Amino acid sequence: MPPSFTIDAPAALADLAAFDAIIDVRSPAEFADDHLPGAVNWPVLDNEQRRIVGTLYAASPFEARKVGAALVARNIAAAVEAHTADLTRNWRPLVYCWRGGQRSGAMNWFLGQIGFKARQLDGGYKAYRAEVRNALLTQPAGFELHVICGRTGSGKTRLLHALAAAGAQVLDLEALARHRGSVLGGLPDAPQPSQKGFDSLLWQQLRTLDPARPVWVESESRKIGQLRVPESLHTHMRQTTHCYWLTMPDAGRVELLLAEYGHFAADVDGFCNQLDALTALRGRDTVKRWQSQAHAGDWAGLFAELMRDHYDPGYERSLRGHYPEIDRARQLTLTDGGPDSLQALVRELVG
Repeated sequence: MPPSFTIDAPAALADLAAFDAIIDVRSPAEFADDHLPGAVNWPVLDNEQRRIVGTLYAASPFEARKVGAALVARNIAAAVEAHTADLTRNWRPLVYCWRGGQRSGAMNWFLGQIGFKARQLDGGYKAYRAEVRNALLTQPAGFELHVICGRTGSGKTRLLHALAAAGAQVLDLEALARHRGSVLGGLPDAPQPSQKGFDSLLWQQLRTLDPARPVWVESESRKIGQLRVPESLHTHMRQTTHCYWLTMPDAGRVELLLAEYGHFAADVDGFCNQLDALTALRGRDTVKRWQSQAHAGDWAGLFAELMRDHYDPGYERSLRGHYPEIDRARQLTLTDGGPDSLQALVRELVG
């Protein structure tokens, strides 16, 4: 009978590529909240089944185990039939659940009985999460961060993308957070990940970067939308001696914002509802005027006012509080957000 093996989190995470698959057997809801990089979901209990078994367990652990065992056995059988028909005996998956207990143990046992070289993650997702939290305390300090500062619409994110295309190392926090960082920064049809999910994405990205090379990153506040930037990373960004101030003429900034935020024209009421969040800062009359401009389709005039009266004053005040080196920052200029201007600046920065 093939033995069943476990592997601890540090050893597994050091070489995830050694596994042919990473199988998360938790419920779909748990998987959606966060999971190991590259994992696939083979739930041994779905969301409703997990709720039923959990409710039973509070009254009678024995009855819960009977019901749960039958459900788990049927779900494992379905997963094996659906996913393993073409696999050979050398297939080596890593299997995990919440704490490395009965759910992943059952799946790992069945796979082992078939003859696959399955391994169960000791401590499960909980052990993985502890490794991520601990790593994020120390990872950022190992990198030389080059922080790009600049007013809203000055092309910071586009410059990051152009730098990445030229082969520079880039950490795009807004892409990981699926948010542009302002009150209007939510992306259409792209909800933000959970905080745990964001941490995992950040941890995974940092693991791919070379500490011997500079890492370009955009200045951010402590929160991007609803997500917190780890304090260790935010502190390291603030303490950088490689600080840049990016400018673009106001006309170019408006054009860039019209392109980046054009989706609001399809949902004017939703946009106006988001503007309500600025009432306490800018006053009811000002917000109502901005909402009227949106309904009238005067997006260029509206974005110009938002830049001048809301974004610029607040951003610069916040930036000076967070980045002590800002007054000595290297000055950069984009004439507009087009490719020619971006490529010229990239050549100036990294050749």
